[in-house]
Amino acid sequence: MSSEEQSETGTGWPQPAPPGRPEGPGGQPDPRPDAPDPDELSPLAPREEPDRDGAGAEPAEDVTVGLPGDRPAWVGSVRSRLSTASVMIAALLALLGFTLVVQLKTTSTDPTAGATRQEDLVRILSDLDARENRLRQDISGLEDSQRQLRSGEQGRQAALDEATRRADELGILAGTLPATGPGLTVRFEAGAKTISASRVLDAVQELRGAGAEAMQISGGDRATARIIASTYFLDGENGSLVVDGRRLTAPYTITVIGDPATMRTALNIPGGVVASVQGDGGNVIVEDREAAEVSALHAPIKLEHARPVS
Repeated sequence: MSSEEQSETGTGWPQPAPPGRPEGPGGQPDPRPDAPDPDELSPLAPREEPDRDGAGAEPAEDVTVGLPGDRPAWVGSVRSRLSTASVMIAALLALLGFTLVVQLKTTSTDPTAGATRQEDLVRILSDLDARENRLRQDISGLEDSQRQLRSGEQGRQAALDEATRRADELGILAGTLPATGPGLTVRFEAGAKTISASRVLDAVQELRGAGAEAMQISGGDRATARIIASTYFLDGENGSLVVDGRRLTAPYTITVIGDPATMRTALNIPGGVVASVQGDGGNVIVEDREAAEVSALHAPIKLEHARPVS
């Protein structure tokens, strides 16, 4: 062995040649199909370790690592579906919340009725019962009149009596006839503030709602005006009141015919006329009358275009 070969190995001995593929005759590679690959025969080639069962390990799957900017197409589709579903869920929740709020407001109790005293509630119930009884009496009277009008010979006289009674009622309502009967006198006394026309109008409306049949108002100067459906109220000079063009001075007194208990309850209801006037520093004096007299008359309206039909 030459010295050059010894120096290349570093040990003084020649370096062994790597194993090669067995060659066939004439130095050609081994033509056998099952001939081992020379790389597999190398001692440095990695070997597959057998499993516990003795079988060889399965080859690793081919994992492709994409770049950060490369996103699959299905990612955008999933995000679009999620955003649409979120919007629909939010809209349904908002609609449900709105429905609940409306339901709570609808079923909630009236705070005014909740703050009303038991005595006031009893009065209101009594007022409603009185109205019901009055309406039942009216129905009964109308049914009796109907039977009399259909009774043959007495029909003509019954019709005449009914027409006369109806004319009297309409005359009282229109203010062309005087009236008398049980009722109230309501006196308004001003305090720090004058009695406004709106307060008097509120009293008239509450009395009408309680079944008042005839009313008149008088002032401190004894001027009197009949109150009918077309009567208007205005604030005059120096705290006066104008009723249908007639000027009245304070204090004002309303004389009304109707059920006294029912009308008194309507005036004294919480937040009503009496409470409003007292809140302004004034006072309202309500007195019962067994025979209240409404004597002021309203001039009948001349009909220019309408005429009765025979």
